[in-house]
Amino acid sequence: MKFVAFERAKQGTGASRRLRISGKTPGIVYGGEGQPQLIEIDHNALWHALKKEAFHSSILEMELAGNTTKVLLRDVQYHPFRQLVQHIDFQRVDARTRMTVKVPLHFKGEEESVAVKLDHNLVNHVMNELEVSCLPADLPEFIEVDLSGLTKNATIHVNDIKLPKGLKYVSHGKGNPVVVSAVSPLVAEETAAAEGAPAEGAAPAAAKADAKAPAKKK
Repeated sequence: MKFVAFERAKQGTGASRRLRISGKTPGIVYGGEGQPQLIEIDHNALWHALKKEAFHSSILEMELAGNTTKVLLRDVQYHPFRQLVQHIDFQRVDARTRMTVKVPLHFKGEEESVAVKLDHNLVNHVMNELEVSCLPADLPEFIEVDLSGLTKNATIHVNDIKLPKGLKYVSHGKGNPVVVSAVSPLVAEETAAAEGAPAEGAAPAAAKADAKAPAKKK
């Protein structure tokens, strides 16, 4: 994906506020062989780009001052309640250096699996992305996970997923976590009931409120 950025001369809270008022988003590009560089991007164009999955997980081409640089989105700061991007960070990509990035998971074959089709299990997607290490040329937009072989009450772990060539899972000491689990409807209902049930001996809130309320005079 491509996007256009412009050089930003001023920095600081006041300068950034004025940029946002004018419809621009302040940002920075760092890493690689160059020095960190302040940039600004048209907010509306950026807002629509951020809605696309590929903008978050693929190598981007940034056009700046007539030159094109390959970068990776590293951080986005949103306004707490307004539809506003307050700041954005990009990292330059070196073709010879491995990088660590989160890649979204795309699931397929769920409806055709024995767990769903015959045993009517509910499929729980525990993880929706994987953090991997790879060279820029090997970075995929997503990792596909085939669930057609999922069986009753089974689980799929990270080690069960066939990663594309050049990718290595970054575990951060978490070992081999569960990515997907199949659960029977009865177990799911019992779990939900247990989580939502009041403590033993406790009366419902409504009943307590009624008990405390004074009787109405006739």
